[in-house]
Amino acid sequence: MSDTAAPQSLYIDGKWVASSDGGTRTVTCPADGEVVDVVSEATAADTEKAIAAARRAFDEGSWSATPAAERGDLLLKVADAMAERKDEFARAEALDTGKRLVEAEGDMDDIMNCFRFFGKIADQHPGRLVDAGNPAVISQVVYEPVGVCGMITPWNFPLLQASWKIAPAIAAGCTFVFKPSELTPHTAILIMDVLDKLGLPAGVGNLVLGAGAEAGAPLSSHPDVDMVSFTGGLVTGKKIAEVASHTVKKVALELGGKNPNIVFADADFDAALDNALNAGFLDSGLVCSAGTRLIVQDTIRDRFVDELVRRAEGIVLGGPFDEKAESGPLISEEHRAKVTDYVKRGVEAGATLRCGGDWGGPELEKGCFYRPTVLDNCTLDNPAVIEEGFGPVITVESFSTEAEAVATANHTEYGLAGAVWTSDRGVAHRVSRALRHGTIWINDYHPYVPQAEWGGFKASGNGRELGHAGLEEYREAKHIYENTEPAVTGWFPEK
Repeated sequence: MSDTAAPQSLYIDGKWVASSDGGTRTVTCPADGEVVDVVSEATAADTEKAIAAARRAFDEGSWSATPAAERGDLLLKVADAMAERKDEFARAEALDTGKRLVEAEGDMDDIMNCFRFFGKIADQHPGRLVDAGNPAVISQVVYEPVGVCGMITPWNFPLLQASWKIAPAIAAGCTFVFKPSELTPHTAILIMDVLDKLGLPAGVGNLVLGAGAEAGAPLSSHPDVDMVSFTGGLVTGKKIAEVASHTVKKVALELGGKNPNIVFADADFDAALDNALNAGFLDSGLVCSAGTRLIVQDTIRDRFVDELVRRAEGIVLGGPFDEKAESGPLISEEHRAKVTDYVKRGVEAGATLRCGGDWGGPELEKGCFYRPTVLDNCTLDNPAVIEEGFGPVITVESFSTEAEAVATANHTEYGLAGAVWTSDRGVAHRVSRALRHGTIWINDYHPYVPQAEWGGFKASGNGRELGHAGLEEYREAKHIYENTEPAVTGWFPEK
């Protein structure tokens, strides 16, 4: 697909091609700065070619007319092909992101499950009959593909986030243009290679690599794109929604989160503590649903936070293939600078830095590492509590009553995910219903299943991914009303 002299890593209209202007990007591993590969860097013109190919493939009708069961079978074959190449996929993901190989391997399992889920439901719910109150009328609602879809995905879970879009789009009969983060392109290249080898018709799936301002912009603005699905930050999401509004295209946004992890005094202490570490520091905290906002009941607060800090200080940092490593680097020097500034402003606003807050020892100087950090004694107006830090930083707040816990947790513009820890099921269910967040865990943190919808309230976005609703995002409902006994109405009598 590529070589050093002339990489051909764009996939447009069924062919691997180079950028139209010969542009390239060097991809490096954030764990050590070593070069991973050189890939093509698409221009806006390349993206427009991909959109034209997707438009043509959709309008010709053969793909969307393919039986849904056949499209589902293709998705099942994608999962099988990935399983055979799992090591290749996981290694590519680990090198691009710097995350530990074991984490990347877990991501691959989740991705295969996603393709299998949508493969199995592709031909479910094809439509329904509606009782029109007239036996001579056949009234039916059918579901059709939305059309050409633009997909823009982030760097923290490069292929996982893409699978949440690609799988339902294929199941629905859409065509698509996929732009992953320019920092993490390699599993995107691999999944398109799988689709190509499985015989995906030319133009149905297209891949463009490059920066959002150049390669990604046409996906939001172009009139031939019927839907744009974006996963990423709030600021960019707002811009995409604004630009997309000019062509009134469908928009699905999975944005950030400021996710509360509420621990009541009667919770299983050890389980809550262990999961608080996972909630905030798994994948270096580079998770949109990370539980980086720890809210602990005051009667156990000091003991809980002291133990959290002790455990956080013992987390071992390292690269993807370091077997001793328990957490990896951030994605880039630029991102580390943002996290550093975020922590600095939090401390200036009154938070107590209990651990972390620096880059680690000299053995990590080649990578973009940042030590697990705990900011204690935080208040609702602290910028570290208000803003999404997107790094290994946990802020600590406390509460006394159940009502205070709910009010504190809901005091955010975001609404993606949250958790409640308690041995009282009544409290657990009251709090989970009161929280304005799209996913709530009770006595757990982070697990999800592709059968259940994922998405946020408020500034965390709109639309849903996964579950049956994740498929519906890529379909349009159409009402067909057939009168089998046409007759003169007489409304305007003949004169």
